[in-house]
Amino acid sequence: MARGIARAASFGGRATTGWCSYRRVTVAVCLGNLVAALLVLRSLTAPASFAPTVPNRGEVVQYTEEQIRRVEESIRIRRELEPVELVRASTEILNAKVKKLRKKFAQELKRREELPQVLKQKVSYDIVRRLHDLGDNSSLTQQREVVESWRVEKLKDIKVASTRNQSNLDLSSEETRMLKRALEFNWHMLMEDIGLWIPDEVTHTVHDDKPENEPEEEEIVAGPPLSPQCNAELRTDYDGAAVRWGLTHHKESAADCCQACLDQAKNAKPGELKCNIWVYCPSEFGCFSPDKYEHKHQECWLKQADHPKLNFKDKYSEPYRDAHPTAPVVVPWMSGVISA
Repeated sequence: MARGIARAASFGGRATTGWCSYRRVTVAVCLGNLVAALLVLRSLTAPASFAPTVPNRGEVVQYTEEQIRRVEESIRIRRELEPVELVRASTEILNAKVKKLRKKFAQELKRREELPQVLKQKVSYDIVRRLHDLGDNSSLTQQREVVESWRVEKLKDIKVASTRNQSNLDLSSEETRMLKRALEFNWHMLMEDIGLWIPDEVTHTVHDDKPENEPEEEEIVAGPPLSPQCNAELRTDYDGAAVRWGLTHHKESAADCCQACLDQAKNAKPGELKCNIWVYCPSEFGCFSPDKYEHKHQECWLKQADHPKLNFKDKYSEPYRDAHPTAPVVVPWMSGVISA
């Protein structure tokens, strides 16, 4: 036994005296932590050593000859790429067009001489007298032809009376010359000056190619088809006692609203009202009602009446709309009376 203890002691001594002992590992770790701490402390105490150097404002930056050459080369290339010729050509074309427009405008102003107010009144009275002779039932085409014939006649009259310096309008030679120019070149401007405007006559032709005995197209209602038991009626609002308040009872479609009425009547407890009328709002913009509430899309009213009575059908009457200015022309609701 003493011999075994001696062997163990000698083995343990060799383990502790080896290179990778616990003591040496501990010392190495401590040294590593110390070096890391020194590096961190150095970075905190001397941050300027890692910052880039910024030249002072007063310091002049020196460029090399190669850098200067590259800058000059880039400036030269940029200037060569500028569309100088295109800009110059565009400017010349634009200036030419502006000069042409100015010249044309000046000629137009020169050609358009302002007629005296007395002469304008004589022209307008003469044309109005011609239009009055046509009567109230004359068409726009007839009025336009009369005005044009008056213009042609006055031009002929002016040409015939040019030797006498006087026309049938009792005008002076200068007024005759001004009127002749206005009738020949500025006729539309003269019509604007005297307030004469005759619109183009539009003929409306109604083409009715619908075959005889063709049924009217039915209004499409969103959602699944309704059961015949629902007896759906478009643009209809039935009266009755409310079984389910529609303001808080919405359904996806009219078929769902009718089915809700059928289910309520089927599951009603003894003594409760059984639904036999459903009223639905299919309009996305809501439905009108004379009460104080705002009735929205998909409202579903469940009602009961022993003798169902219509509130509104198809259209609201004119006296009703006069009394209710917000009422539409057509009844927006759809409803039905459940068949037993």
